[in-house]
Parts: sequence; structure tokens; C-alpha cells
Amino acid sequence: MYILNHMNLIDGNGNVLEDAVIIVEGKKIQDVKKNGGHLPEGEIIDMGGYTMLPGMIDAHLHLGGNGEPNREFQMLKELLPTTTLKAYVNARSDLMAGFTTVRSMGDRGFLDIALKQAIESGLVEGPRMKVSGQAISMTGGHGDRWLAPEVSTNGYSAIADGPDEVRKAARYQLKMGADVVKMMATGGVMSEGDEPGSPQLTEEEMRAAVEEAHKVGKKAAAHAQGTEGIKNAIRAGIDSIEHGIFLDDEAIEMMKEKGVFLVATLVAPYNIKKYGREAGIPEHAVRKTEEIIGYHMDSFSRAYKAGVKIAMGTDAATPFNRHGENAQELVLMVENGVKPMDAIMAATKWGSQLLGVEKIVGTVEAGKEADLIAVNGDPLKDISLLKDVKFVMKAGKIYKGLR
Repeated sequence: MYILNHMNLIDGNGNVLEDAVIIVEGKKIQDVKKNGGHLPEGEIIDMGGYTMLPGMIDAHLHLGGNGEPNREFQMLKELLPTTTLKAYVNARSDLMAGFTTVRSMGDRGFLDIALKQAIESGLVEGPRMKVSGQAISMTGGHGDRWLAPEVSTNGYSAIADGPDEVRKAARYQLKMGADVVKMMATGGVMSEGDEPGSPQLTEEEMRAAVEEAHKVGKKAAAHAQGTEGIKNAIRAGIDSIEHGIFLDDEAIEMMKEKGVFLVATLVAPYNIKKYGREAGIPEHAVRKTEEIIGYHMDSFSRAYKAGVKIAMGTDAATPFNRHGENAQELVLMVENGVKPMDAIMAATKWGSQLLGVEKIVGTVEAGKEADLIAVNGDPLKDISLLKDVKFVMKAGKIYKGLR
């Protein structure tokens, strides 16, 4: 049993409790209360001067890369077992940075599913994982770029055209162990030969996949950057819009009406613009980023102010977007108008709701799993403190202790 005491607690529900005590027994939080009175026998850890929060959630990342300037080229020359080993290292970096839960949104050859199973079985240590397996892309679409269709089981995407093929592709991802079916509703920044605004999978194609996911209690997400593709995905019944670069007022209202989450991944284009061509990022990616980044920030700010549900995600693996540096997304969210408490909730409670794990993690409450992190100081005054997490506990086990 651990008794964590004397900290300030941000509980994930929007509350701050000063001089709090958290009692952890086994994997669970046994009690949360104000300090004072009798404490049970156990190992006491004095957290004076620290702020405790729920373990954070990165709702959009890719474990097979770690910020390489040209990941597509890297993937073409890299063996899948090598990528899988790197994915384990990347997942550990996320955990040690305070992200006790992550959602993999497309990786090669089902490596994310294999890694999740290895973590859950106790073979290796890492964050809690929700996984998509392969993203579903149309022929020639965003994601159809690393391997030919005849060897697509080793690739990043499952290639499908028409509602029947997309339905079958979704069923295959679910068969392999996917928790969320991810689809490419539009073109993207990193793919050569298309544009972020261009629609790709149709509403009918995406609806087929959404139906398959929902009928077995799983989620569906859409990489959706252009306005038409975003609306197609919403009408198809999607649970989350990933990126959402060109949101108009109608799309925002549709998202609010249907309770669709936005996972903006602001840090992905931010780093591409910051490092640029000189760092080896492909010319097409830099050009597209320069064209869309202003729209992206504006769309996110307007959606947040309008009351669209938001969850925090980074798209880690895109150029110079490294695992372990995930909290930079929170800094950008605050810089773009998000209240610090809301940014924290996007990375905790609201993220857990999107992933469907809100009964397990996301807030600090008795009966939930003891996923806890701490920073030195008050992140409500300086959100960047979350870039330097000092204490990490997942399921009652300490992975990073105070020195």
C-alpha cells in the first residue's frame, strides 16, 4: 500500500484539492481525501510541493516512428521486426513522460496490436493501449504509399474501395484485435500526390466500417482534414475527427449535435513548419503545412469555443514530433485559447471518454486504477510543467519515483 500525501491534486473532474492524500492498494485507488486524521499502514511518499494529476492520455499517435524527417523513406528500408522493437521503446518513452494511456492510430503490420497484447500479458512494460491496427485507405489515398496491396498485411494501411471492401477491411482489423477502426476520409500533409482538402473515402464507404465497429462495441475514427471529408465522416457516424484542419461553421455544429470528438494534433504541423526543408522534411509536406497551418489553428480555436468535445493527441512519429515530448501539444492548446484546466481534462477525463475507458482511468477517484503523475509546481499557472513529469504510477506500480 502507498500513501501519497501533502500534494495538490487536480482530479480530472475540474477540481483542485489542496493538501490531499491518495491511498493506493494494489492496482486501485482506495481513497482520496484531505490530509489529516488517521492514515493506514503503508509506504508513505511525501509529495509536498508537487501537483498530482491522473495519468495523461495521448489519443492519437503512431508507435512505429519517432520524429524522423522522412518517415516514409525510413519505412521502406526498415524491416517490420525492427520497427516493432522501436515501437516498444517509443511506448516506454510515452509512459515515462506521464502518458499512461495511448491510442495508436495506424501502424505497420499490426505491431500496435502485438505490443498491446505483450503489455497486457506482462511480457513487457508500457502504457495502456487502444489500437487501430491498419488504417483503411482508398487506392492511391492517404496511407496507400508504403507497400503494394498484395503485401498490405505488412503495411501501414488496408487498401479498400467501395462499401463492401471497406466493410471487409474493417472486419479484418477487428478480427486482428483493433479497438478502433481508423479511416482516411481525406488527403493529408505527409502523403505525396494528394491534398489535405481532397475527400477520399466516401460517406457510404465509411458508414460500412462504422457499422462494423459499433456493432461490436468498438470506436471509429477518421483522418479528416478537408471540409467535405469531415462532413462525410460525421454523417457516416464517426466517433472522432482527427486533425480537422478545415472546419466550417456547419461542420462544427454537426460535431456538437452528434457528440463527435476533435483530436486536433496541433503539434504535427507546428514542428514541420518549425524545422522545415533544411532538416530533411519532404518538400511536399512543408509546402502543404505552410498552406494549412493557419486554418488548422483557427479551426481548433473556433471548435473549442463553440463547445465541441476535444481530446488531446499529438500524431507523434510525424517529423520531429517525438515520443516522450507529447505534452508540447498541451502548450499549443493553451496558446490557442484553451483554458489550462480544459487542456488537462482533454488529456485525462475527456480522453478517457473518447477511448471508452472512463470507468477505469481518466480521473482520480476511489475504485479507479491508480494511474497517477506529478509535476513540481502548478500546471494551471504554467502548463509547460507537464513537459517534465517527475512521478509516474500506472496501475499502482511506480515507474518513475521522486529523487
